[in-house]
Amino acid sequence: MTTHIESEEHKALRSAVAALGRRYGRDYLVRTVAEGKPPAELWSEAGKLGYLGVNLPEEHGGGGGGITELSIVLEELGAAGSPLLMLVVSPAICGTVISRFGTDAQKRAWLPGIADGTRLMAFGITEPDAGSNSHRITTTARRDGTDWLLTGRKVFISGVDIADAVLIVGRTEDARTGNLKPCLFIVPTDAEGFQKRPIDMELNAAEKQFELTLDDVRLPADALVGDEDAGLLQLFAGLNPERIMTAAFAIGMGRYALAKAIEYARDRTVWKAPIGAHQAIAHPLAQAHIDLELARLMMQKAAHLYDRGDDIGAGEAANMAKYAAGEACVQAVDQAVHTLGGNGLTREFGLASLITAARVARIAPVSREMILNYVSHQTLGLPKSY
Repeated sequence: MTTHIESEEHKALRSAVAALGRRYGRDYLVRTVAEGKPPAELWSEAGKLGYLGVNLPEEHGGGGGGITELSIVLEELGAAGSPLLMLVVSPAICGTVISRFGTDAQKRAWLPGIADGTRLMAFGITEPDAGSNSHRITTTARRDGTDWLLTGRKVFISGVDIADAVLIVGRTEDARTGNLKPCLFIVPTDAEGFQKRPIDMELNAAEKQFELTLDDVRLPADALVGDEDAGLLQLFAGLNPERIMTAAFAIGMGRYALAKAIEYARDRTVWKAPIGAHQAIAHPLAQAHIDLELARLMMQKAAHLYDRGDDIGAGEAANMAKYAAGEACVQAVDQAVHTLGGNGLTREFGLASLITAARVARIAPVSREMILNYVSHQTLGLPKSY
């Protein structure tokens, strides 16, 4: 199957999700942000329709598809003005990791709820002093009998207030070498010793960001996901979908902004012809459209490789897709605001708030510079500076 021609099934999914997105739209999201609430109604309906769990196994309540299908869901909701950030986190990262590496009990406990939207899991990797360097993670787990005791701090963890648990990336000591190795733990948000503090963000998003403090949080043996010795493999099994889904988020946002600008440029007449007739307006919008389409192609390639089980190929493509989509989104939003002039900065047209939101795809979950590092080292074979 080629990645650049969508199947009829995928086109139908895209069309159905777009229709759901339009029923809610940007106004719904703006209202939930103003009220300080999560987009619970849209999340719940998307879950009931089977969209949240399209990538999860059918035997656990999912749609039996992959990240290809889930990226379509997020992109189309974003293009309608109502993206769901937690799609990146709960089904894409946590759902993927648990479905690939979890025990049967963990799959039964979590996947059906993640798929239908009744349970939500956040993901905790970033730390105050580690940034993008997962090798510097200091959150550690030590054994206490059959239990684990988890201690550490995490920052910029999305949606902890609406999550039932957080999939925490910690480190345990290797009995053979004494070195610390990454491991993943399911930590209930009501566990003793688990504290969350909201981070005051300039970003206007329905999903809030949190700093977590874990103070000797006691976890049963079965809180550990997968094999204690395969932590790095399991971690990257979740990070590749995260990058692909961040690309989908960015492409959807870029498409939304571009559509608003095109509509305005068609209708707005200052002299004799609509402003969209002038190439100084039309060409940058055409270029933004091209860049979004190119980013989508790389995203589709990355999702295809991932769903086919090619983790190494998917890693390279997912990083490139995330980079391309972040750049295309920032440019599309900037050009959309510029096309509207003063109107682009008004609440009525609702584009100015996207200027901040668009930058997220350049920064998170990994910065554009770290992606350039990855490509220069892994793809081009150039030496490391660090």
